[in-house]
Order: sequence, then structure tokens, then C-alpha cells
Amino acid sequence: MLCVRHIYAFALRRCQFRTLSSDTLLRQLNSCTTEDQVFDLVGKAKAKLSEKHVGSAISLLWKFQKEKSNLLRNINYVKNHSQFLTLRILAENKIEFMDNDLLVDTLYNVLRFTVEAHDSLVEELVMEAWRRLERFSLPTLSKFALCLNVQQIHFSPLIGKIADIVNMNLDSIQDTRVLSVFMISISGVISQNFRERLIQKAVLLLETVNLIHFSHAKRMVQFLRNVRLSYRPLLEKCNKVFLKNPSQLDLENISLILGLYQFLQFNNTEFRLVIKQKLIETIDDCNNPGSFTKLFAALGPMAGPEVKERLIAAALLMTEEFNCQQALVVVETMEEMECRNSHLIQKIASLLHKYLDKYKPIELAKITQALVLLHCHNAELYTKLRRLLAGYLQVNVVPRDISMLTHVLSMLPSSQVDEVVINRVDAVLPQCNLSDLNSFATALVRCVCHGQSHQQSTSGPGAKLLQKLSNCGYQRLQKASDLDLLMEELRYISGKWFEEILVEETMNTCQRLMDQITWMNVLVFSHFLVRTNYRCTPLLDRIASVVVQHISKIHPSGAYTILRPFTIMNYDPPQSEEFFETCIQHFSSHLGCFEPHLLVLLGYSLAVAEYFPPALINAIFNVDFLGKLDAQLETLPDALNWKVRLRLMELNRAVCLECPEFQIPWFHERYCQQKQRKGNGSTNTAQQQIHRMLREILGGSQYAQVSVLTPYHYGIDFECILDKNKKPLPYMDHSIVLADLVQWGPDIQLLGKKGLPPGAQRIAVEFLDSKAFSKNSCHPKGEIAMKKRHLEILGYQVVQIPHFEWNSMELSSKDAWMEYLKKNIFETK
Repeated sequence: MLCVRHIYAFALRRCQFRTLSSDTLLRQLNSCTTEDQVFDLVGKAKAKLSEKHVGSAISLLWKFQKEKSNLLRNINYVKNHSQFLTLRILAENKIEFMDNDLLVDTLYNVLRFTVEAHDSLVEELVMEAWRRLERFSLPTLSKFALCLNVQQIHFSPLIGKIADIVNMNLDSIQDTRVLSVFMISISGVISQNFRERLIQKAVLLLETVNLIHFSHAKRMVQFLRNVRLSYRPLLEKCNKVFLKNPSQLDLENISLILGLYQFLQFNNTEFRLVIKQKLIETIDDCNNPGSFTKLFAALGPMAGPEVKERLIAAALLMTEEFNCQQALVVVETMEEMECRNSHLIQKIASLLHKYLDKYKPIELAKITQALVLLHCHNAELYTKLRRLLAGYLQVNVVPRDISMLTHVLSMLPSSQVDEVVINRVDAVLPQCNLSDLNSFATALVRCVCHGQSHQQSTSGPGAKLLQKLSNCGYQRLQKASDLDLLMEELRYISGKWFEEILVEETMNTCQRLMDQITWMNVLVFSHFLVRTNYRCTPLLDRIASVVVQHISKIHPSGAYTILRPFTIMNYDPPQSEEFFETCIQHFSSHLGCFEPHLLVLLGYSLAVAEYFPPALINAIFNVDFLGKLDAQLETLPDALNWKVRLRLMELNRAVCLECPEFQIPWFHERYCQQKQRKGNGSTNTAQQQIHRMLREILGGSQYAQVSVLTPYHYGIDFECILDKNKKPLPYMDHSIVLADLVQWGPDIQLLGKKGLPPGAQRIAVEFLDSKAFSKNSCHPKGEIAMKKRHLEILGYQVVQIPHFEWNSMELSSKDAWMEYLKKNIFETK
């Protein structure tokens, strides 16, 4: 009874107060048009302000800020104003009277004024919200979750509780703003199953809601970045939202989205072409260091030669105005652009030298890598970098940081293993994952090779530590029990240490865990196998089995990643035809979802395996598609641009030779001639040795041609011609043969015999070095097998000389080599 009376009395007092003063004060607040007017009113009426007035005043102050451009905002003026402090004190005293929406709105607005998370008002608001959590509506809960995200509270029990509420109510969420805020706020505490439900809900809302706000889609992409998952259906739908809102693609949003796409390895031609044009149009308007830095980072890597020159010229004029963070962004972008402008490299290096003491260890690491890869020559700068990096290394205890510092120290000129490096690495070995161990090993190998004697490199402290690293790697692999975690550790591993020391044990571990290969991780695992260049047939069989069973769950664009290990390593699984046909049928009806360059790479990969799906070939070899491809290539990095152009030529060649019924013309003659002019034509020792012996076997240099270029521009090491009795024919004595060579062109049908004496045969002799094989296999790779097929179509009999046969103990004398060549050349059928 007493409790009821107390509650009634409290409610009555509140009602009386509001009746007397609420409407007047609220009207006066709402009529304010500047911050100072609000502050004047607060100062005069602070004794009469209720919790609603306080909340409205703070909300109004933030509303004024939102209406201003970034340059005109005066957040610090408001935050430091005495009457804003009054509002904060009043708010803290009236927290218990605030309703749920007002409570969260007040926290949201206070945080927008950069009030620190440890401020008593913020702490009290958060605690009160936590107590009321289950009474919040979903929109209010999402706004509170966003406040926690602003405070960088990502893994607390409070976030876990919010995640539980979202999990129970996910089906009822129909607002993309509410869902997108929840997604980025709880991404650090969700299970894999809950992650999948969130993604599917996001896809469903994007398909059914008529109007999707730009920022909602942006948050969904940020969620995928947070959970490190490149889920293409959601990315593609978000990308469509961005393209439908071109007015919101300003420099800030472009920079953010490009960074997210790069992390998720997602590329969309239409998006890149749109933003590239927008960025080019803003070059002349970016006349301050802040905006220019963002423009330089976004546009530089995708710009053509002329635009790059404009950007570099502008950067040269603005270099002295860059602050330390802007200088860092510029030098990283220069590295990505492979900038070779020595004047800009020198100017940015001098600026970085001035700022070096202001950088964190990870920033110093980025600077070191960029300067080394840009071939910057500044001994004084490198000396200071070495001193700073070594200093941070001595006091650091985090394995990942020590790995990073060791790696970049080893990149510096004349780096050597010293006691500091040895001790720091040795101290953290038990805590290191495989990625850290690989980074340490790569750095130590590089340092050991810098100016040390053979004895020091094989028995010194560096060599002993390398052995310890190897043992730790073996132990970690033997203890591994989760394939997904193992793939995460191996994601960026490369280099000789891994290839020579750990790759075999890694494959054994993967075979032990291969039942964990599922449709969800099969793309990651396929990509990993390609990087290892290790032909492990049980693992390839498992991939094929999983794909055949679950192909409907895999995004069509994943076909290229799945097929690559099979075509590169030239392996047909037991159900080979079913496997390839299943993949082909799956992507054939979704060709429109492929990026142009990916479609070319897929077509080439299938051609290597002797598959030429008509729908795919016709989709690639038409004028419209090739126009789109040309437009896309202008936005791709140089290395990928070169690779795609090369693969298109090789696919064009394969279709012309193997599928003449498609009537696809050969249109790469000029490209091949340009490529030929750029080639170095160098030969290795084994090839020189084979050439000398061929001359002896055949009877003179006139019987063997070296570095022959065939029609369709295949290069072969050596060519000779045998008559019907297996006797060599001299080139110089047979003008008809020379004429035949000159006349060969793109219009080839059975030209292999054209101009040759009856029964004569061209012989192509090819030396296959280690690059022609997987690490653990004597089976030639797919591209080698394809070349042999094509040369045979061109009329050659092909003699392949594997390096492991030529350099074997069995062929350790000249006589043995000569006999080997005779057998392979003269006994060909």
C-alpha cells in the first residue's frame, strides 16, 4: 500500500510540473535557431528544466551540427560551453525519469559531441539502458547498440545480451536500418549459424523493401568485413543500392566502400567505372591536403597514365602541406601504383623522415615496406627507421607485432640477425600461429643471407632459431583439429620456408581434416591448394565430391576458384565428367553475374581442361562483351590487366585450334607481336646443353632451329624436321621448308605438312623446368598439356624433356644424354 502511494505521489508531482511549465519551455526551445539561443534559455530556466527539456535541448544542439558542413561544425565550442556542462549535469540527475526512447536519444546525442566513454553521464546512461534492455523496442535497442559501437564496445556481456534479443526477434525485423545497425554492432559475438541467419535476413529485406537507404547497405558491407566473409549475393545487392544513389557517392563514401571491397576481394566493373569518372571530375576541386589524400588513394591505383601524371603533379605541389597521416596514405598509395617518379619519392621520403617519431609501430612497418618497394635511396632515413623499429621490437610482447617488426627490419638494406631479434622471436615462439612462424622464418632467412659466411648461416644462432621455428610449425600442424582455423592461419602464407619445410606436413594435416571440407569453405580451400602448387589427389577428390553434392549452395562465380586446382595441376577426379559438367551447368545460366575479367579467366581455365561450353565461348567472343572487358581493364591493377589480356589471347588461340566450328577469328596477332618484342628470350644452362647435343646428333646447326615461333605464337625451344626415314632435313638446303615457315599464318588447316617432303615430320623439343610441374608431381601442369595438344594440331610431334629426367643420376654423362635425346627424337611415332 505504501509503495502504491509513493508511486502515485511521484506521478502526481511530475504531472503538475509538466502542466505548469512544459509546453512553454518546449515551445521556446523549438523556436531557437542557434546554439547560443539554446544556451541562453538553459541558463535562464535551468531550475525549471525537466528530463524532457534537457533531452530536447541536447537533441536540438546536435540537429544544428548536422545541418552544417563538416568545415563549419563547431562541436568543440558546444562541448566546452558552460551551459552544455549544465545540461550534462541535469541529464545525469534525471536519468531515472527518462523514458526509454529519451534515454537512448540522450546517450546518442551526447556521444555525437565526442563526450568520452568514461564520462559519468555516459556511464550512467549505459548502465540504466542495460537495466531496461528487455523493455526496449527493436528500433530503440538498435540505436543503443549503435551507441555501444561508437564507444568501441564490441565483445562485452552487454553486446552478448543484445545479440540474444536480436536472435529471438530476428524474424520480426522489417526495417533495414534496424537490421544493419544490429549487424555491425553484434558482429563480434555471433555464432556461424546466427551469422548466416543475419545475412539471409539482409538479402531478403534488400529483395522485398522498395526503398533502401545508402547508409543501410553500407553498414551491411561493413558487417561482412567484420565477419571476414565475402558473401557475393549480399555484396551484389548492396552494390546495386550504391549505384542507384550516385549522388551519395562522394569522396568520403567512395573511399570507405573501396576499402571494404578491397578487403572482401569484391570487384564490380560498373561501380568502378562510375566512381572513376566521379573521382576524375573532382581532381581540380581537391585543393586541400585532406580531400586530395583521399582522392589520391582512391583514384591512383585505377587511373590511366595521363590521370596518374596529373595526380603525381598535384601531389608534388602539395607535399609540404601533408600531415603525418596524409603522408602515410600517400606513400602507401604510391607503392600500390608502383610509382616511379623519383622526385615525388624523394619529397615524400623527406617528409616521412620529419614525422617518423610520430608514427606507431604498424605505421612504421607500412612506411618501411613502401619505401623499400619504391626503391627509395635514403640511407639516413633507413638508419632512423631501423633504430625506431628495433626499439619497438625490444619492448613488444605481442607475437603478431613482433612478427611484423621482424619482417620489416629484414627488408631494410644490409639487415642482419642480431641478438635483439633472436631473443624477441625466441621468447614468443610458443604463442605464435603458423602465419607468425612463416613471417619470422622469411625474415631470418633474408637476414642470414646478408653478408654472413656459409658457416655462420648454417650453424649460427639464426640457423638454430630457424630449426626451432620448423619444429614449432610441425607441432602446430600436428595439433590442428579445425580446418577453418587452419585455413585462417595459412591465408597469407607464402615463401620458400613454407614451401620447402612445412608444405608436405600441411598437406598431411589437411588430409587428416578433409572431412571438414564443406560447401562453405570449399572456395577458400581450393584457393589455398592453388597457392601451395601441391598436387594432393585425395584432397582434390574431396573437393570434387563436395561440389557435386552441394553445387546449388555455391555462388556461380565460385566456379573459377573451384576449377583452378584441377586445371592448373592437370588432374581429373574419379567422377571427372560429372564434376566438370555440374560446374558448367551451374554457371551457364548465370553468366551475367560474372565480372568480364572473371569470365575470361574461367573460359581459359576450362579450355586447359579441354572444355569449351558454347554459351560461355559465345558470351566472351562478341563485340559487346569485349567492349565491356576493355572498359573494365582500364580500372584494374597493371598485373591483373596483363594477366587477363594474356588469358584472352590464350583462350582465343585454344578456341581457334580446338574448336574451329565456333568460327571465332584469330584477332591477337598484333598483341602477340608486341608481346614478342618485349620478351627477353633467355635460355638456361640445360637448354644450352641440349642445343649443343642436338647439333651433334642431327649433324650440324643447320638441322636444328632454336627459339622457334609457331603460328598462333607458340614459342618452342628447338625444332627439327625428319624425313620419312627419320633422317634430319637441313633448313638452309630446303627453301620450300623456309617458305613454309614464312607462309604459316592464322588461316591454318592441316598446315603442319604443308611444303614438307612426303612423310616428313616436324619435331618440337621442349625442356620442362620445375615450373612446368607441381611440387610433388612428375605430371605436367595443365597449360603444358594444352601446349602439347596445340602443337600436335599444328603438325608437330612433341618431345618433352622433364628437368628431373635430364638432371637425374641416370643421365649423368654426355653419352647418356646423347642416347636419351636420340631415343626421344628418332623413336617418336
